[in-house]
Amino acid sequence: MLYTWKVRLLKHRQINLLWQRWRRLRGDVVGNYAHLPGYIRQYAPGRSFVDVGCMWGVNGEYAFLAEESGAKPVKAVDIFGPTPEFEAKKRARNSSVEFILGDATHMDTIARVGEVDVVFCAGVLYHHPSPFDLLVALRRMCRHKLILRTYAIPEIAGLPNAAVYFPLLEPEDRLLWDLSSLGVSRMIGITDEFQPQAGYGNFIWGLTPSCLVSLLRTAGFSVDLRATEVFAQTVICSPIDVAFIQDLPTETAARKLGELVSSAGIARPC
Repeated sequence: MLYTWKVRLLKHRQINLLWQRWRRLRGDVVGNYAHLPGYIRQYAPGRSFVDVGCMWGVNGEYAFLAEESGAKPVKAVDIFGPTPEFEAKKRARNSSVEFILGDATHMDTIARVGEVDVVFCAGVLYHHPSPFDLLVALRRMCRHKLILRTYAIPEIAGLPNAAVYFPLLEPEDRLLWDLSSLGVSRMIGITDEFQPQAGYGNFIWGLTPSCLVSLLRTAGFSVDLRATEVFAQTVICSPIDVAFIQDLPTETAARKLGELVSSAGIARPC
């Protein structure tokens, strides 16, 4: 109940602003969507770059910005497009940005992107039913830095690494996460019912900051900087050793593993 009231209060614009001032006084880095171009200008020059989820509402703008900042080569990935606006920008700028139509979690898309220095991904993670798989895909692409921005929910006291799965919540439960009071427009799966045909257009996950950081670390990233907002997180990450790997063994290795498990007597139903 206390958490519910906390979320409701933080959806009021003035209280949200007071929260930001309080976090700054604490010495925290407070994030803002408008800061994303600055991060790109800081990390992109002289490096290869990919924008994963490049189209919705921006039509490749961050990929073009990276190119203008000195990144080369630059790739842009999305599950739709290229839009007419993207094509017009590319012609007007005589740009070499390569658009890749693909799902970032699919191996063929990862292969087409290859390994690049800087991976940029904004407004995507919370739309994916398996955020860990998406982060693993980004890790496969990333050689130097990940710039990630995602919708998030406030931390839940006493319950670190918590998250909310939005699909099929009752209407009264979805209402808590409706951010229209803060100027956020339609949120498919929250402001209205979950729509299977909308695919990644749905809001799927509300990750707390602690859950996001743990997912990143498990997927093979260390967090260098975290800029926090009430309902969003921006992180700058470096690739590290992947903390969780489950590869499919060869048939020979699988048989040996089966023999080892059987002889050890450790396999018990649970």
